[in-house]
Amino acid sequence: MTTDPRYDGVPTGSAGAAGTGPAAPGSGSTEAPEPEAEYRARNESLGEMFGSFSENLSTLVRQELQLAKAEATVEAKKAGKGAGMFAGAGLAAVFLLLFLSTALMWALGSVMHLGWAALIVAVLWGVAATVLALMGKKHFERIKGLPQTQQTVQEIPATLNPDKETP
Repeated sequence: MTTDPRYDGVPTGSAGAAGTGPAAPGSGSTEAPEPEAEYRARNESLGEMFGSFSENLSTLVRQELQLAKAEATVEAKKAGKGAGMFAGAGLAAVFLLLFLSTALMWALGSVMHLGWAALIVAVLWGVAATVLALMGKKHFERIKGLPQTQQTVQEIPATLNPDKETP
């Protein structure tokens, strides 16, 4: 026999005895025990319910923030490792281009003066840099910014002014 706090200290487990609360599970009773929500609705004041709600909500929000921080930390570590690997790949690509350029310069140097070969390789890199810069400029010109955000930010002062009609 136990005391269920939902029933103000009334012992449970007395199968079918009058005034003793619900019967214990498996005792042959067909009556389902009263759900906690119904019990609280009958016995708690609105202030107590609201206090419990706000406490549970704040606990939930704190736990969600902790979860988000933990997930963000894990993902940031993964992103950091990936960024480091991309940086290493970029450095390797620079060395690759440096050595390929040197090899091309020496190959051209076998048929002409080494100074002219170096100049030809430098001009090739200059052309590549110019083409990439023009393509990048064209790409940036297509960026429109944040048009929807700009529009909604411009609507905020009008919305906050009660004398004006909102657009």
